[in-house]
Amino acid sequence: MRIIEISCLDVWRQISDYLDDEVSPEMRTRLEAHFKVCEHCAAIVDGARNVVQLVGNGVVFDLPKGFGDRLKERLEAERKK
Repeated sequence: MRIIEISCLDVWRQISDYLDDEVSPEMRTRLEAHFKVCEHCAAIVDGARNVVQLVGNGVVFDLPKGFGDRLKERLEAERKK
């Protein structure tokens, strides 16, 4: 069976459904083939999977004092670059 290639943009559109196991078997095959050759998309799906696991387990982390302010400043500085 020949696997039809899929673009990164199409992969990104399918990641949520992929992680929820709500894609067709054909789409799953296409996505998994893409992950084998595209490190960027493989990293994105791994990161998304990690976020889902972290959020799903209900554990709450206390952040160091001032973390939110430092994060906001850093994001603003990066945005201005």
